[in-house]
Amino acid sequence: MSTTITSTDNMPKTIRLTNGKEFTIVSNAAMTEKSIPIIDVSRMHSPELAARQALAEEIRNAAHSIGFFCITNHGINPKLASDVMEQAREFFALPEDKKMEVSSDLIPDEYCGYHGMQRYNPNGWKYRDLYEAFNWNYNPAKDPDYPDLSTPQINLWPKDMSEFEEKLSAYQTEMIRFARQLTRIFALALHVREDFYDEHVKRPEAGLRILHYPQQEACRDEQNGIGAHTDVEFFTIITSDAEGLEVLSKSGRWIKVKPIPGCFVVNIADCFMRQTNDFFVSTVHRVINESGRERYSLPFFWGIDRRTLLSPVPTCVSDDNPNKYPIMTAGEYYLWRTRRQKRSWLIGENANQTTKE
Repeated sequence: MSTTITSTDNMPKTIRLTNGKEFTIVSNAAMTEKSIPIIDVSRMHSPELAARQALAEEIRNAAHSIGFFCITNHGINPKLASDVMEQAREFFALPEDKKMEVSSDLIPDEYCGYHGMQRYNPNGWKYRDLYEAFNWNYNPAKDPDYPDLSTPQINLWPKDMSEFEEKLSAYQTEMIRFARQLTRIFALALHVREDFYDEHVKRPEAGLRILHYPQQEACRDEQNGIGAHTDVEFFTIITSDAEGLEVLSKSGRWIKVKPIPGCFVVNIADCFMRQTNDFFVSTVHRVINESGRERYSLPFFWGIDRRTLLSPVPTCVSDDNPNKYPIMTAGEYYLWRTRRQKRSWLIGENANQTTKE
């Protein structure tokens, strides 16, 4: 028998996301009997193509069946993430007026800067979502493989925090290097050339976000940490310091994801789902912090160059399985989603069936 978190509301709910899709939630409880796949990715560095292909098949199965998996032996120094978490605690402890000096509202068409606590209610719960966040974008000058000093970054950095940008950027740089290698494995998983995406990730989407979730006192039927959503880009790599992440299964039931020390959680995002013609699954997820402590998380959002057309991968379309989506550039899709999401934040309290990424 599965273990669940007590819920008083088990009536099915249909939610509409800002990507236009609808999902039905059968129960608001969360079960721990099921879990997401755990994959050892050390083989991504193997000189043997057969070893890399074997890893790619495991990732292919996870990306198709649930869209979430945990990766072990990734080789990223854990101190880089812990340094970011330390900076996150310092930043979120600042007075509200100081954090609002870098408010996301200052750059309407980008995800960067500060998102305030309990400002949004995309799922229409009784109380607003219980989180605050800081986002920062890709900086071409600090790309580990293709540095470009001529293109300015689009970011908002707080004043009087001398190590903030340095520590956050150090982690970002290492994750960019890792994500490029993982993208090659994803190409093999789609049964195309290993270098299929190489040209399209020289100027990638590579934004990050630090999130702070206070311990939640309201029940899960009245409040989310962050509401049910899907991500925008290709894939997301997440690290966190406490449980709280929940993934919606195909049966419409929530699965609790327990963090494994030293490991990352990877999930497919909407641009990748579109390019694979829904073969890869961009799965709805949320956070509810019932851990008994404050929770901090650090998602890294990876995607292709904004100038790239989101044309379907050749192995994912056929006469019997035609492309399901209009073709646009990644940048056009990113802008469309950003504007829709920010509008949904403004009207979320009055739109019970609208959700945010």
